[in-house]
Amino acid sequence: MYDKLNVSEKYLFIFLAIAMASFYIYSAAISPLSSQYHRGIYVFITYVMVILLYPTKIKHAKILDYALILLIIITCGYFMANYEALMYRAGIETKTDGIISMLGVIIGIEIARRVIGNVFVVIGLFFLAYGVWGIYFPEPFAHPGNSFPEMSTIIFLKDDGVFGIVANAIASFILLFVIFGSFLEKSGAHRFFIDFPLALVGHKVGGPAKVAVMSSALFGSISGSAIANTVSTGAFTIPMMKKAGFKPHVAGGIEPAASVGGMFLPPIMGAGAFIMSEITGVPYVEIMLISIFPALMYFFSVFVMIHFEAKKMNIKGVRFEKSAVEILKKDGIYVLPLVLITIAMVTGYSAALSAVLGIVSCVIVSWFRKETRMGVAEIVDAICSGAENSVKIGATLGIIGIIISVLSNSGFILTFTSIMIDFANGSLFLTILLVAVASLVLGMGVPGTVAYLVTAVVAVPVFTHMGVNLIAAHMIVYWLSQDSNITPPVCIAAFAGATIAKANMWKTAFVAFKYAKFLYLGSFLFGYVPGFSMHGDFFDIVKAYVLITIGTFIFSYILSGAWLPRSKQVSETSV
Repeated sequence: MYDKLNVSEKYLFIFLAIAMASFYIYSAAISPLSSQYHRGIYVFITYVMVILLYPTKIKHAKILDYALILLIIITCGYFMANYEALMYRAGIETKTDGIISMLGVIIGIEIARRVIGNVFVVIGLFFLAYGVWGIYFPEPFAHPGNSFPEMSTIIFLKDDGVFGIVANAIASFILLFVIFGSFLEKSGAHRFFIDFPLALVGHKVGGPAKVAVMSSALFGSISGSAIANTVSTGAFTIPMMKKAGFKPHVAGGIEPAASVGGMFLPPIMGAGAFIMSEITGVPYVEIMLISIFPALMYFFSVFVMIHFEAKKMNIKGVRFEKSAVEILKKDGIYVLPLVLITIAMVTGYSAALSAVLGIVSCVIVSWFRKETRMGVAEIVDAICSGAENSVKIGATLGIIGIIISVLSNSGFILTFTSIMIDFANGSLFLTILLVAVASLVLGMGVPGTVAYLVTAVVAVPVFTHMGVNLIAAHMIVYWLSQDSNITPPVCIAAFAGATIAKANMWKTAFVAFKYAKFLYLGSFLFGYVPGFSMHGDFFDIVKAYVLITIGTFIFSYILSGAWLPRSKQVSETSV
């Protein structure tokens, strides 16, 4: 998108992208700067990038965009310049603080509207109204409320709001990993992520669909988006599945179901995993290690279902011209950046520094093939592509700041926790179901990362009160936050798969929902089996892993419908 800007705006975008990448690489690798600059510079540059990429649609009103950029400079600059003074006068903010904060809140809402859409804005405005006029809400949700200037200072100038924990997580980890993903793709690795699975399992029963699972696992672990994963790998795997004999809606449904799993697979999971680390204080490497087995079980479930259904339908694969060994010898070097990042984090390097090492290794790896060598132009393009992708996450900060600030300052979290516990009557099973419904509804209007964050704030205390360990509680919410990608009625990843497959949207959505059923089973396993989240002694964890592997195989076999007579088989439309 950035390459379609006019010349002056394109050069401004390139300058901002390089400046942002350089700042955070320097901060990760050499010397971190003060908190206000670490968070403020990210918000400032991201907001300006949004204005450039998503200009006003009002004719002859370009001046509005320039005015908005000026206000962004003023508001973000005010936060950074007055950070220490603001901390000292917390609770007794000045009139100027209130004016700047109100402008900052309004700008954040407009930024989110341009990128995410009106539904997200309506949710944010509802919470803002709740924060200001809480006294008029019914019991037990009523609270004293605040004036709009007071609420704005809490949202814009305090650590719970726009410049709070989410901005810190994006600036510290997520941005650099998004840029790393862009560098890895530019280095030529994306071709290996498809060719290797194709050579390895493409000739097996249901081979093309199994290729979709493996390539989605490889690509999805670095893309950070189920939709991006579906579109990227699906453009190749979906036509291949159709050619092998899978019906269009089945091919279109398998790809998004597999793509969702990339959000759970280390070393690079979705943005929510980094935010989880920031919220809980648990090192990302620990979250990464906990996630390995559950993620593998997710892909194992999809893989088993594909195998038995394809066997039942007698769908065979196609042999690739090269063997897996040949491809591994020739292009296996593209895995090195992922291996390097994993080793770096496991051996104690910070996630940010590990990402920097990964970025550098991508450039080095690209030089092993003449056709993929990254020069200055390619490096700049990778930085700009990464920055552009990060904008879609950063644009949510204004609304996230409103939601988190209001929830934290209104007492809503304690009230909601009490209501959930009473309504579920102490039942963990019912609580997980309620959270699944809440997450699904919320996910229809906001990105999965936001759905996770908002739901986690209110739901995790409920789970921990019921005895679920902290990380397992977050994992339940994190897994369920992805269900809106593949669960009707609004399932964007499934609809993207249907578009590529040229299939019926609803049939495709229900197939995706069927293949992704471990998403829900995994959530219950996190709640009921401590060993699933590596909680307990060594033998408890091993026993849990063995039993869950066997159980997943049986669960997937039954769900595939392969055991039914062919005339009664429900593999193509069953949910």
